[in-house]
Amino acid sequence: MATKTSAVLIVGLTLLLAGALAAQQKPDDIPDAPSATRPIPPPEPPSPRQQADEDSKPNAPPADNSGEGVTTGSKELPHSAAEPVYDKSATPPPMPPVTTVPAGSVPRDEETGEDLYKIRVTTNLVLVPVTVKDGEGRLVGGLLPKDFSVLESGQRQTLKFFTSDPFPLSAAVIFDTGMPDVGLRKVQETLSALQGAFSQFDEVGIYTYSSTVGRVSDFASAGKELTATLNLVKGYSGANNGPPVTSGPLGPQGPIINGRPVDSPVTPVSTPPKVARVMNDAILLAARDLSKRDRARRKIIFIISDGREQGSTASYKDTLKVLLTQNITVYAVGVEGAAIPVYDRLQRIHLPKTRAALGYSDILPKYVNATGGGTVYGELAQADIERAYARAIGDARNQYTLGYAPKAGMGGYRQIEVRVRRPDVKVYAKDGYYPLPTAP
Repeated sequence: MATKTSAVLIVGLTLLLAGALAAQQKPDDIPDAPSATRPIPPPEPPSPRQQADEDSKPNAPPADNSGEGVTTGSKELPHSAAEPVYDKSATPPPMPPVTTVPAGSVPRDEETGEDLYKIRVTTNLVLVPVTVKDGEGRLVGGLLPKDFSVLESGQRQTLKFFTSDPFPLSAAVIFDTGMPDVGLRKVQETLSALQGAFSQFDEVGIYTYSSTVGRVSDFASAGKELTATLNLVKGYSGANNGPPVTSGPLGPQGPIINGRPVDSPVTPVSTPPKVARVMNDAILLAARDLSKRDRARRKIIFIISDGREQGSTASYKDTLKVLLTQNITVYAVGVEGAAIPVYDRLQRIHLPKTRAALGYSDILPKYVNATGGGTVYGELAQADIERAYARAIGDARNQYTLGYAPKAGMGGYRQIEVRVRRPDVKVYAKDGYYPLPTAP
């Protein structure tokens, strides 16, 4: 019995010793195999004591980037596994001084010595609106830049800009209220057609002139404001029909018996009042107002007149210079005397003294031709006047626009000639321009 008990104890002690030896031989650094249903948990952060032990260790030697890997402690890791260590307690180095480029200078490349960038700006671009019509007076479309040639003072220019797109208009409409009343009444019946010739993108200012110039309204869109202004113009009156009365029962003197005045033994001499038709002054005022409008718009002056000019303070030459400097085109509808071609030719044969007394009737075509407006639309009937509105405004809107950079250093008037490579066409463009003064 004692022998069996001793044998059992020996066997038990043997099994306990074998289990202890097996536990000591099991490695601790072999992780468990990843599970297909459970993700790998992130590594636990080191404890404060472990972090203190790591900080007390000497710094590891710098890694050799020439090898295949980075050695950290006793393990070799690939380059992607090595992360830089930043000292958060260190202060960043100071920023280097920032220098600015002096005004008017350009930084240069240290190796080549050339400018790193260049900005080219065209300081003086001359824009030339051009109208091209066929033999029947219809607009010719579809032309390309190669179809045009622009000559300034006889020298061909290189086109820098070309477009055939329509432009919104800034239009100054001038009514001649000094014409005979019967002619003004005819014009007043066509004002609704005049408003219909403009679009909603245009802006219109209204002016009148006879012996003085009046600005009826400032520039406003072609809407309700223009309608109200034109209704105001419908109430204006023109000049009396016929020559002024200077004698007779209806004259300015008192009653006469047997050819002698009752109150005075001397017969008074009555002279007709001096009549002025200040067309130049009206165009000059409209041109100055147009010069302040947006440069992206096409600027025109649209005159409805019988063509008379007399007594203006401004001369034709000075007024034309302002028009050409500000790139303003004059269009006109001639009524009454200006609508009769024979009348215009007869006025040109008057002697200078007679012309000074009666005024000039051919000055309106001069404005139109010099600025590129084409011809004066001379109409007598109301329906023809209404059609003239649409043609003139349509010509102003649908023009070709050419642009070139002229040679610098030349002052004074510069003559322009525009040629088109098309047979049997008429070209309307301004005769020249005055360059604007350059900025200092």
